Amino acid sequence: MKATPTHVYVSERVSRRDFLKLSSLVAGMGGVMVLSGCGPAAQDATTDDAAAADDAADTAEATLGDGTTLRVGMEAAYAPYNWQVSEESEYTIPIENVSGAYADGYDVQVAKMIAEALGMEPVAVKLDFTGLIDALNNGQIDIVCAGMSVDPDRAQSADFSDSYIDDDIVMITTQDSPYAGATTFADLAGASVMGQAATMYDTVIDQIPDINHMTPGETVPIVVESLASGTSDVITYSMLSVPKLLETYPNFVELEMEDKFEGSVMPDNAAIAKGQETVLEQINEVINAIPEDERQQMWNDCMDRQPA
Repeated sequence: MKATPTHVYVSERVSRRDFLKLSSLVAGMGGVMVLSGCGPAAQDATTDDAAAADDAADTAEATLGDGTTLRVGMEAAYAPYNWQVSEESEYTIPIENVSGAYADGYDVQVAKMIAEALGMEPVAVKLDFTGLIDALNNGQIDIVCAGMSVDPDRAQSADFSDSYIDDDIVMITTQDSPYAGATTFADLAGASVMGQAATMYDTVIDQIPDINHMTPGETVPIVVESLASGTSDVITYSMLSVPKLLETYPNFVELEMEDKFEGSVMPDNAAIAKGQETVLEQINEVINAIPEDERQQMWNDCMDRQPA
């Protein structure tokens, strides 16, 4: 887990505007004593102008986009993080660039919380995953909530929030499998292991020596079916999604491994354009206020609602 940053609330800062107001009050009191017989002192237009400018700067600093509509970039095709539906519900937000469509998913629920805290109305903008950071920086969207993890390359192009959920990769087998008691990678020698194509669920398998690294399945259901049918001995799977998997397949078990995959933790971070530190602090306050049990429950609920 990442260290929780020290947060500074906008309301707790002593701004230049407040300082000028206090200074004006003190100066005005002195003027009353000196000019008590000369009528009211003239208003300091320069001070008022500076305070107004500071007010505008504070507002701009704490606002995303137009301050009214929060445009949330996502694929709307990556369940349970985000997906597209045709009917509105309490869980959805409209997809701005797809007529009559709505977005649901874990990212959507967090985006709604962030929008509420910022006093904005969220809408999804459906984009290809690889184009999300560019869309953020060219102003097409205001924030990315898309199952995206911060990495060094992305961090050069955008500012990332604290993680709002952390997934990891675990391994699943069947109760009657000869590998059901495996606790180390060495115990899996000879096993046929499958993961999902074009994801870390496939690439981490190379860390296990002496196994049959099977051709990956194109989708998660294909990977799961390979284990259910006996085509594979072991599959890699989302740690967060295991409880629902075991409900559906009671004969499946999660391997309690002492050996862990390297670099397999997958945080889910929101991203905004650089230079908006106050907004990032507000977003982190929202994220860090979500209890761990609520995060897991939201995930479980999304697993229940996601399309088959």
